Amino acid sequence: MINRWLSKIFGILADLELPMCLQHFVNKVVVAILKIDLSEHEPPNHYASINALFTRPLTRPRDVDMSADSLIAPTDCRLIASGVVCNNQALQIKGISYAMSTLLAQSLEPHELSSIEGMRYFNLYLAPRDYHRFHAPTDLHIVSIAYCDGNLCSVRPSILCKSPVFVSNERVILRAIDSRDQPLYFVAVGALNVGKILIYAEPRIHTNAGRGATIYHYDKPISMQKAQELGQFKMGSSIVLLAKASCNIQDNTAVRFGQCIGTLGDNHDNTTRNHYTQK
Repeated sequence: MINRWLSKIFGILADLELPMCLQHFVNKVVVAILKIDLSEHEPPNHYASINALFTRPLTRPRDVDMSADSLIAPTDCRLIASGVVCNNQALQIKGISYAMSTLLAQSLEPHELSSIEGMRYFNLYLAPRDYHRFHAPTDLHIVSIAYCDGNLCSVRPSILCKSPVFVSNERVILRAIDSRDQPLYFVAVGALNVGKILIYAEPRIHTNAGRGATIYHYDKPISMQKAQELGQFKMGSSIVLLAKASCNIQDNTAVRFGQCIGTLGDNHDNTTRNHYTQK
């Protein structure tokens, strides 16, 4: 509970617009402390608040791998673990596992449990200095968006190695069909000091509001093109992707939005690790 209130307070403070000179000074200090690279963004004096700085848009297009079968990184982040769901289990980080059905919550019906076996998960960590907007990793048809209430614990790797945070933190779960007509889940995980998770396609989703779990189904799926902006974190957090795909990169690798991280329709692991031996 205290983490929820701390996150609300941080969100309020980060939204404050200080007098221009003071705000510019604060922005420069934050950029220096967090070592934020603004080479693809507006300079520090452009942002009217800390949250505006954290949720900054790109000022020029990124190079995006538009190959039909590529799965791209949805944001700038670090792959902290990847593997294949086995007996409903996935690794959060080396040594700590979680139940995938618990992560997906109401987005997965009990009779659908077998459908996620063998799917590839990608655990992606966004540091506070990273680009905080996230994009569609492939062409998507979203069939439901769910909110699962929970804690707001830190998702720093040093914390993830101690307890299964992903399944206890609040999260927003997008259930979709990918470009190959296969299921894909996109899970935006809340964290300490994340005031809000915004999902543009569903404004009824309100995170860190204590409204309880909810789910919205769409008779007509919401179509999103690869690289189209899906939403944003108001502070760094984590994303879990679950897809029928291979993984083309090693764990603990920094990746950029638009970079290919896997191949759709191919569950063969192109790296040297497996579900239980992460490197």
